[in-house]
Amino acid sequence: MKTKQDAIPTASNAKEIVLNFINALNEEDFDSARTYLNEDMVFDGVLGHRDGADIYMKDMKFKYKIKKAFIDGDDVCLLYNIDMGGKEKIFTCGRYQLQNDKIKKLKVVFDPRPVIEQSDKK
Repeated sequence: MKTKQDAIPTASNAKEIVLNFINALNEEDFDSARTYLNEDMVFDGVLGHRDGADIYMKDMKFKYKIKKAFIDGDDVCLLYNIDMGGKEKIFTCGRYQLQNDKIKKLKVVFDPRPVIEQSDKK
């Protein structure tokens, strides 16, 4: 029987959940990736906001190369390069907040200029 304490992710468990999520995205296993997200997860990024896991998954089909991971309880911070399909890889910081072993919130920050410049060329 799970106790309330069991529901709080440990640092290693939180890290494993987030890394499994990223690995599933990299392998284009979007159904598996979706299982790591809370139904009502919230995404906030430099170029937009998404409410809900299904809406988030529609747009986030990129490739990630993790450089460093920092863990603090149920928060995981990743520094990674993201391949968004353009010429340049975008160095990004993502903060993943977990609740009940699922990603509840994701906040990403990066310099958007290469993405905007690429978009302007199309």
